[in-house]
Amino acid sequence: MQNPSRVPEVNDIHDEPGHLIRRAQQIAVARFHDIHGRHVTPIQYAILSTLYRSPGIDQVTLAQLIALDTSTTADIAARLDAKGWIQREVLPRRQRRLSLTPQGEEVLLELLPGVPLVCQGVLQGLEDSEKAEFMRLLRKVVQLNQSAQPRPDQEPPNEESGR
Repeated sequence: MQNPSRVPEVNDIHDEPGHLIRRAQQIAVARFHDIHGRHVTPIQYAILSTLYRSPGIDQVTLAQLIALDTSTTADIAARLDAKGWIQREVLPRRQRRLSLTPQGEEVLLELLPGVPLVCQGVLQGLEDSEKAEFMRLLRKVVQLNQSAQPRPDQEPPNEESGR
C-alpha cells in the first residue's frame, strides 16, 4: 500500500490536450464515415486529394505532405493501386511516382461535396468566431510541433493508420 503522503496527483484526462485531440480525431473520423460510408478512409481521402493537387509526386514526398511514415504510405498506396484509384510508376532508385487514375479522380470528386458537411459536423455548436479561432489554434499547434513529427522513415505512434 502506498504512503498517503506520497500518492501522486493524477490529472483528469479531460484536461489533457493529448486525450482531447485523440477524442476530436475519433469524432472527425466518425463524421467522415457518417457522410462518406466506409469504402474510403480519411487518410485515403487525404492521399487522393493530395495527388489531385500534386499529380506525379513521389511516394516519399506524399508521405511528408500528409504526415505519415513512408511504410504506412506505401501500404495505403498499394491498397489504392489495387482498387484502381491510383497508379504507381517505379522510378530510378526504387522511388515511386504516384498519380490518380480516372477512377480515383471520380472517387475524389464524389467525396468533395461531403467534405464541408464533415467539417460542419465536427465543429457544430461553435460560433463562427469560435470555429475560426479553433482552426487557427489547431494550425498553430501543428506548426509549432512540426519538428516533433516523426521523419518519413520512422514509424509514428499512430493509433489509427487508416489502412
